Amino acid sequence: MPIHELFVYLRVESAARAIGFYKEAFGATERFRLTEPTGRIGHAELAFGRHVVMLSDPFPELGFVPPPKDTPRSASIHLHVDDADALIARLVSAGCELVRPASDAFYGERSGTVRDPFGHEWMIGHSIEEVTPEEMQRRYTALLTSS
Repeated sequence: MPIHELFVYLRVESAARAIGFYKEAFGATERFRLTEPTGRIGHAELAFGRHVVMLSDPFPELGFVPPPKDTPRSASIHLHVDDADALIARLVSAGCELVRPASDAFYGERSGTVRDPFGHEWMIGHSIEEVTPEEMQRRYTALLTSS
């Protein structure tokens, strides 16, 4: 069966605040939201350019919880942009924590990582050179075997 789309779905404390933050910091646009009579957001969709990120408030009764604060993350969202340094600076100014400053990597990308106020990590990068998988492996092996 073919896969037609892939979406990131975030659970956040205060989805309304998160929507405002993502709009301001990333320039996302809100497509729509579904709100319960209590005010809890059950589903919202934000467009990051032509890509959609979905999010909701926590639903612990369903096992939908935001990431624990100040713990390592097992996943990150990777955005490719025109200028990683500029977006990272913008995100830090907006309230993200700098996890890893931008640097050039052996695989042909300049990237860094931030953690947003809702606990999600975003790797922000841009291409600095085209690198074949074979060359990437050669560089990776050299990196790990050099002392």
